[in-house]
Amino acid sequence: MKIKVKDMAYEDVLRLPKKAHKRPLKPSPFFRLVMRAASVPDLLATRFSFTKIGMEKLGRNEPCLVLMNHSSFIDLEIAATVLFPRPFSIVCTTDGFVGKGWLMRLIGCIPTQKFVTDLSLIRDMQYAVRERGNTVVLFPEAGYTFDGTTAALPDSVGFCVKKLGVPVVMVQTYGAFLRDPLYNNLQKRKVKVSAEVRYLLSPEEVATMRPDEINAKVRDAFAFDNFRWQQENEIRITEPFRADYLNRVLYKCPHCLAEGKMIGRGITLHCPDCKKTYTLTETGRMEAVDGQTEFSHIPDWYAWQRQCVRKDLEEGRYSLSVPVDICMLVDTKCLYRVGEGTLTHTAEGFTLTGCDGKLHYSQKPAASYSLNTDFYWYELGDVISIGTTDALYYCFPKEGVDLAAKTRLAAEELYKLSAPRRSRSREITPTSGSTESSTEKMT
Repeated sequence: MKIKVKDMAYEDVLRLPKKAHKRPLKPSPFFRLVMRAASVPDLLATRFSFTKIGMEKLGRNEPCLVLMNHSSFIDLEIAATVLFPRPFSIVCTTDGFVGKGWLMRLIGCIPTQKFVTDLSLIRDMQYAVRERGNTVVLFPEAGYTFDGTTAALPDSVGFCVKKLGVPVVMVQTYGAFLRDPLYNNLQKRKVKVSAEVRYLLSPEEVATMRPDEINAKVRDAFAFDNFRWQQENEIRITEPFRADYLNRVLYKCPHCLAEGKMIGRGITLHCPDCKKTYTLTETGRMEAVDGQTEFSHIPDWYAWQRQCVRKDLEEGRYSLSVPVDICMLVDTKCLYRVGEGTLTHTAEGFTLTGCDGKLHYSQKPAASYSLNTDFYWYELGDVISIGTTDALYYCFPKEGVDLAAKTRLAAEELYKLSAPRRSRSREITPTSGSTESSTEKMT
């Protein structure tokens, strides 16, 4: 999948008219059928099946909130199948509307920016449910999982559930990540995919629960480890490219501690500095070719990298400064390529400068609980995205170093470290506490 890109001067992009906000539509039966039909080839190829648990509690025409884990693009096709013929609106990232906004609106999609404060999102979801009678599909993780475990979830989920006041349904996929993990450059594996559709909360339960209690319930439902599931079910991935680009996720060598130099190719992950090589087995385990295997489980390796980033932050050693190509998204007509610059990330947050000195954007750590980063984004390259509802800046590192995963980990840990400061701010300005949870970004 690709995206329309247009070269334009930074100052000309700033002069473009702001995109108009539009209310969600109710997809017609025709478009619901088209979406399901378009999903058939992939679902047949994966021998897709699904089970329902407690769904008899949901009325046939009763709108609900569907919370779904996010592993790969097939998630959208799964939603179109398991919910058919129910009309639904999917909350999706604005870049998905580029060049096809009219179509996305007709199939009921609600655009929003990943990990950016968006006050209109919950209002649009309420409108879709109450005025259009749509079910709303939300991927609260927003970004795809990197290591196959649950990505960061916002505290605002509980607030959103309370605001909508409708039944909550959970869709958990199995095999979708193993078929098409984000790091693998869109190379698909032969894996069976299935899903479980479960009635999670009734309106009566929602009404009696506090937002934090709902958050706990949702986090428990989302707890998952794809690699552990693969091993427990003895699923073999035999493709010879299964470790291609695994260095995007496992960027730090646990033997010599070199960063950004790992090479994932074929079925192995290799460190050119210390020459240590690991094999990704057919059952998803890492095994050292020679010597000790520091981490046989990929999520454990990834969690260790998080700990290393946290330690660097606490000891004042973390910093990022990298030359980048810069694109901007200000409407849904196209992605605008505006020039080059430098992206800096420290304990103070992000700073992006460039476009011959015309661009200077800063973003504090407390701006979001996570960061929009992606691998091979629209086949353009690995990307780090920051910005606001007015303009998103897509930064493509020019150096051949793996930065996306580490930067996301750093942003998440910085947000946690900023929690005491946010608490003190709420004590000084009590009125901000009532709205903070509603403005944390969800997509």
